[in-house]
Amino acid sequence: MRKIFETAFIVTLVFTTKIGASKTLANTKNQSLPSVDIITRSLHNKTAYIPPQCYTKTEDKQGNLHNPCFSCHTQAKRPNFINDSNLQQTYRFTDTARKNPWHNLFKDRSQAVAQISDESMIQYIRKSNYFDEQGLIKLTKKLNHVPKNWDYDHNRYWDGFTPDVWFNFDSEGFDHDPEGKLTGWRAFGYYPYLGTFWPTNGSTDDVMIRLAPAFRTNSKGKNDLAVYKVNLAIIESMLKEQDITIDPVDEANFDHVDLDKNGEIGIATKIHYDWAPVKQRFMWYVGQANIDQKAGKLHLAAGLYPEGTEFLHTVRYIDVDEQGNNHLSSRMKEVRYARKRFWVNYSKLKEKALTEMKEKNDFPNRLRTIRGNAEVGISNGQGWAYAAFIEDAFGELRPQNYEELVFCAGCHSGIGSTKDGIFSFQRKLPITSHQQGWFHWSQFDLKNIVEPRRQDGNYEYSHYLQQNKSANEFRNNREVQDKFFDQNNKIKPAMLNQLHKDISLLLYASEKRALQLNKSYRVIVQEQSFTEGRDATIIPSKNIHKEVEQDQSTGIKEPIFFKPLSIEKSTSFIKRTVK
Repeated sequence: MRKIFETAFIVTLVFTTKIGASKTLANTKNQSLPSVDIITRSLHNKTAYIPPQCYTKTEDKQGNLHNPCFSCHTQAKRPNFINDSNLQQTYRFTDTARKNPWHNLFKDRSQAVAQISDESMIQYIRKSNYFDEQGLIKLTKKLNHVPKNWDYDHNRYWDGFTPDVWFNFDSEGFDHDPEGKLTGWRAFGYYPYLGTFWPTNGSTDDVMIRLAPAFRTNSKGKNDLAVYKVNLAIIESMLKEQDITIDPVDEANFDHVDLDKNGEIGIATKIHYDWAPVKQRFMWYVGQANIDQKAGKLHLAAGLYPEGTEFLHTVRYIDVDEQGNNHLSSRMKEVRYARKRFWVNYSKLKEKALTEMKEKNDFPNRLRTIRGNAEVGISNGQGWAYAAFIEDAFGELRPQNYEELVFCAGCHSGIGSTKDGIFSFQRKLPITSHQQGWFHWSQFDLKNIVEPRRQDGNYEYSHYLQQNKSANEFRNNREVQDKFFDQNNKIKPAMLNQLHKDISLLLYASEKRALQLNKSYRVIVQEQSFTEGRDATIIPSKNIHKEVEQDQSTGIKEPIFFKPLSIEKSTSFIKRTVK
């Protein structure tokens, strides 16, 4: 094992000192900036899989309770068998985790942030670190000749994922390379997940999906876009467990699969969800995937993605236009990647969940072991591998090291609210949306998208605000607090009525707030202190525990339950002209 090299750095950050000055960020390439050991598999924070949000103080000084915890910890629905709603009531940490390791939450960055000019920050986020000046993907060239300090197994070859999305999307959300060929990636619009994932709390993002080659080819082994679109709709139906409307197709051309389940092979305009294998009711893929499914090489089940499914998720700064709309920045904070490596059925998933529950009961101080490394990614124990790139001190993308990746494991495994370890695709916008929900956020934005409803009929974002009495877990978003709550911390009904019609009213950050959040995160990048937290905070957080007692109560008496969205049953946006 290579010996870990640890060095303490004293960093002097040189920025422009006048707010709004017409200078760019200081040239840092000749400065001594922090470096990161990428190939080590050690953990400084032994519980890096427990996210900072789990240390939230749920009870304020006035004795009022705030419950953002339900958005992650809840009574799960199969095939997620992790029922962890009790974590809404108790800080059930190991002894190692009781002291909060996320030190960035308690740092005062106000002076460093004030030294960054608005103009230099805007210039920084609008310069791509994904493409070079010739329009080529920077990481592709670098990974083809992998640097020694990125090569985990020293075989002079990059064994992990090489980014290959060109962000060149057509009117159906499909990505094309410079020669016009399909890359297999397809972007989709979705309802941003609760709290931390809203732009007003620090970042914009996007998500793309790609299925294995068998789903993109017909039964003759030829690439077939029509087959691919139908297979994507089938998987959407399986994840949402709802009917999915599709463009009319002749079922005779799709292996005679009765897609609408009307008992006839004819013209289908929907994928009818009817999957109950115990009652001998099955659903089938089309094309080569149909052949492989029948041969047992590919699998299908409600709530699970098939083998070879990939997701690419970029996290970015907040760019704001003249109308106040929030957009993706050209610069990427992170490029996150997930791949379903192998199939894990219901029985095995239930067994894993029960084993984990028993282990926590029998050995409450035993820490999780996360397999993997910076090159091939880490395992969530449910068939998925997760890998990622993040900004280095100069703003260029580098592989995340093992500890930085372990941070991903906490949210993508071990909580009750995900579907097969994924947050986004089951929240895809419906057919009533722009481009039927298949678009990239560079093609459309959140403006005038109506608020989603949960399956119990409640408006989802409104419900979160009512339960948490804030827009994020840390309760430090003063902008939303002043907009949606009165001086007595009571929610304003009139604002909720507006929110029902346009979620951007809540999700968008003002230009001033966006700049402050962008600058705060830029300081973390310069420090390379991601293992101490990635949340863009400027002043020390007051609503976060620095330490908790063993099995300390949160004060919440009755847990509330996260509910899936009822997406296909409502109009998703108010129509407007798309420029």
